[in-house]
Amino acid sequence: MVGCSHHSTPLAIRELISFSGEQVLAALAELRRRFADCEFVLLNTCNRVELYAGSQQSTGYPSLDQMVAFMTEFHSQPTESFGRHFLKLEDQDAIEHLFTVASSIDSIVVGESQIAAQVHDAYSQATKVGLTGPTMHAVFQHANQVVKRVTNETEIHRRRISVPSVAVSEIASEFFERFDDKQILVIGSGDMGVETLQYLKSAGASRVTIINRSLERAEKVAEQFSVTAASWDKLDPLLIESDLVVSTTGADQAIVTEARFRTIAAARKKGTLLILDLAVPRDFEASIVHFPGVYLYSVDDLQIVCDRNKSFREQQMPKAVRIVNEEVERLLGDVKHRSSTATIRALREQTDSIKQLELDRLLGKQVMQDCSAEMQTEIAQAFDRLTNKLLHSPLQSIREVAQTDQRDSLVSALRKLFQLR
Repeated sequence: MVGCSHHSTPLAIRELISFSGEQVLAALAELRRRFADCEFVLLNTCNRVELYAGSQQSTGYPSLDQMVAFMTEFHSQPTESFGRHFLKLEDQDAIEHLFTVASSIDSIVVGESQIAAQVHDAYSQATKVGLTGPTMHAVFQHANQVVKRVTNETEIHRRRISVPSVAVSEIASEFFERFDDKQILVIGSGDMGVETLQYLKSAGASRVTIINRSLERAEKVAEQFSVTAASWDKLDPLLIESDLVVSTTGADQAIVTEARFRTIAAARKKGTLLILDLAVPRDFEASIVHFPGVYLYSVDDLQIVCDRNKSFREQQMPKAVRIVNEEVERLLGDVKHRSSTATIRALREQTDSIKQLELDRLLGKQVMQDCSAEMQTEIAQAFDRLTNKLLHSPLQSIREVAQTDQRDSLVSALRKLFQLR
């Protein structure tokens, strides 16, 4: 694996070597042309660009430096100055890195859920164009198992850490048992407003209105989420009718002052009003919290919950890391076991072939024609016992060795000594 990520590479550099959707396909096609015997997966996200290579053969395989050169030259960037930003990993280290990435341990936000899907999509895309094989299938499919274990055996994904998610799932959910019967107003249709709408819809909200100074922008977002858009002059009437308000504008001063809200409060016939003010500076004057039945939370209040949840996720890290290490060992153990099993099978097949040739030659001699069938069977069984006893000790040594490197050495020696293909 070679790649750049948020850990060590400035955003300005990552932007220059990132791949668009069309560029990913073009890069994969070029890699297939250059290295026909190698498997590749190209992962490109907001925070990382990584190229994974694998092969069943020792020839036709690109070096780490060749992989870096491909990444930089594809974007017409100088390898000499950009190459130092690349992380380069091989074998077990590369597998461990992939598992930590897929399980979100390596993310900017520990426990983010999107990265697992992004890794899976990158693998699927490479598979569709024929660039994956036994190596990538084994490693990337095992990465899915790692994600499942980390998700099921830790709580690293279970507590919200973004302000909009905490606003809906932890604060609003404490006030309201359900959202489908609540009148909800979202003020502002920027990134924060859009993210808030995503969580509201997931929570079952259906009576949602979005309001923005630009009605066109509000209508565009409303269409995306199947909610209602309203013009800015409807703000006061909507506040009068709302049960929950989430405000996310970029205004440089409060859009609802205490004096303005006094008129709104006098016209309200509903009881509780929960206001989640996610804006900086605040959209609602802090003194509004003193009105009866009004509960006002600022972004600072929510950030405290976010930080607490983030700390909780980080406390889950040792469990997640332990799972990754266990799964790396399990995968490598499976690979080594398959390798040694193939060697043992090849040795047995070779030995059986030699044994049968010699047995056929012996029994084919004229002097053996007078032997009874029982005697010929006894001779064949003696050949079997002889070869089995000769093979027993070396094969048992391979099966019983615990250390992977020792097993590799024995298997390699066996192949060389007996000239096994």
